[in-house]
Amino acid sequence: YIIKNKNEFLNTKPLFELVKRNMTGYLEQEYWGFGGFELQYKNIQPKILIEPLMRENINIRCQNIQIYCSLGFPQYIVKLHDEKHLTIYNHKLDITNDIFNFTEQKIIVNADNLINQSFVLSKQLAKDFNFVRVDWIIYQNKLYFEELTFTPYSGFRPLNNKKLSELVKI
Repeated sequence: YIIKNKNEFLNTKPLFELVKRNMTGYLEQEYWGFGGFELQYKNIQPKILIEPLMRENINIRCQNIQIYCSLGFPQYIVKLHDEKHLTIYNHKLDITNDIFNFTEQKIIVNADNLINQSFVLSKQLAKDFNFVRVDWIIYQNKLYFEELTFTPYSGFRPLNNKKLSELVKI
């Protein structure tokens, strides 16, 4: 839910009750087997997170960075520029071939300060994991942590690429 005015939301009882009812339902849902096969979520107590809206215009997509790490070290960095364009970097931050079979158009954009920063921070976050994808959001030219993902493609899509499969040593 996007709530632009907290006081107005709290004072609109039907909307508040609807959101409350849905949030209660979300807390009761077993997500590890729903819409994916992600066993790491099986025994985690669900929580509701409320975070600030990071877009003035919800029709403008933020840029995203996904860093695929193996044995605590970033191996591939994917920068999603928009819905149709991306750039893939290797562990040396050089532009590399697409080992993921993405459908988006690949564009050549050299690694910038935000890619470098996400690389360094991801290395710190990934140090204790055999495999993790560290996701970042770029908003107003600043880097924000989004999530750690431990199951590529929610456990449903096979990693049919040898290089990528070698990263996942779980």
